[in-house]
Amino acid sequence: MNAPARGDRVEALRARIAACTLCAAHLPLGPRPIVRFSTTARLLIIGQAPGTRVHASGAPWDDDSGDRLRDWLGLDKAAFYDAAKVAQMPMGFCYPGKARGGDAPPRRECAPQWHDAVLGVLPEDRLTLLVGVHAQARYLPHLKRLSLADRVGRFGMDLPFIALPHPSWRARLFMARHPWFAADILPPLRARIARLIGPVGDT
Repeated sequence: MNAPARGDRVEALRARIAACTLCAAHLPLGPRPIVRFSTTARLLIIGQAPGTRVHASGAPWDDDSGDRLRDWLGLDKAAFYDAAKVAQMPMGFCYPGKARGGDAPPRRECAPQWHDAVLGVLPEDRLTLLVGVHAQARYLPHLKRLSLADRVGRFGMDLPFIALPHPSWRARLFMARHPWFAADILPPLRARIARLIGPVGDT
């Protein structure tokens, strides 16, 4: 497929996703799919679902969790939002509403509807970060019996996937209980990402 045709394919996919109303009847704020991807993004971040702040701004991870995630990855906002290098695809593209104890889980309809199509335009030699249990359940189903800590502790064993805890405020508890995450996981993760995507603005 030549470059213009591939570019048209990507734009058509973005347009179809933006127009999606599959879950509209269940979305308290209405549909606003939040996803970013390109044919050159070799780092893919699969999270859960947008919160209210992200729904309002339209920018993925535009909240406190995003600040923590960027710190974990060693990326500033310029690098994190460089769609040519970093793709961001949650399990549910739209804000799912509230549930007991916080936001509701991602809508189950979304990933089967759209993930394969998005993955189909990304480079094959990509690294995929599975942020939180919902992404890990879909892409590492054989590890579902392991604890979150055990999945995260398998760093480098399940490539091209790397499991990470969700960077919500609860992550502080995870890090306090598992100091090896900051000491042994984050430094090689940052180094791997730096080698993969290179300097911001590099073409």
